[in-house]
Amino acid sequence: MNCTVGIIGFGRFGRLMARYLAADFPVRGHDPAVPDEVVRAAGAEPDSFEAAAAADVVALAVPISSLEQVLRRAGRCLKPGSLLIDVCSVKELPVEWMRRAVPDSVDLLGTHPMFGPDSAADSLQGRKIVVCPVRIAPARLAVLTGYLKSKGLQVIETSADEHDRQIAVSLALTHFIGRTLGAMAAKPLEIDTEGYKRLLRILEVVENDTWQLFEDMHRFNRYAGDARRRFLQAAGAIDEKLG
Repeated sequence: MNCTVGIIGFGRFGRLMARYLAADFPVRGHDPAVPDEVVRAAGAEPDSFEAAAAADVVALAVPISSLEQVLRRAGRCLKPGSLLIDVCSVKELPVEWMRRAVPDSVDLLGTHPMFGPDSAADSLQGRKIVVCPVRIAPARLAVLTGYLKSKGLQVIETSADEHDRQIAVSLALTHFIGRTLGAMAAKPLEIDTEGYKRLLRILEVVENDTWQLFEDMHRFNRYAGDARRRFLQAAGAIDEKLG
């Protein structure tokens, strides 16, 4: 893949992405809330929104709640033949927004890296990434997935709907449990168990993420509410059975 990469959004994940991609491609980065020296430290060159959006491959690493607005702006800057990627933890709505806002001359790919700045701080080896093809030729998709696999990633290709069904449990519900543990002030205990320590590990992971990410993964995934309700109903039934 001989191309330039533009990353719009330089939060923790945008910086992680830039650090890995900059080893292979020139990377342009844009985020008005992030100092230029932070962008450079991640291996990218700070640039305008328009310049970043005019790269060969453009990755949007912005909050889900901001994505639709960013897409409307990016749609005017993307060049024909480029590839637009999102990295949201929800897929159905982002895919719909991309189709609506982006010209047909631009390829589209939904992705969800199943790792973050903490779990992939030192290596991508063995980490998973979900790809949801939207509008992309099989040959181009094969080149991209081949590159991802060369970095040690396990690529899972699926539909946006199936992604959201599964992630409502594996991610959104897990974060719900972690946030609940935080709300009840769960903490390490001298007399503990391995199971309890694993629960605290969930709490530790979710507390490193923003409340906005947590809220967005529930608000924009139409399956998340049902997963929460089934969990609470099951917990209530067990509690009632205990008397």
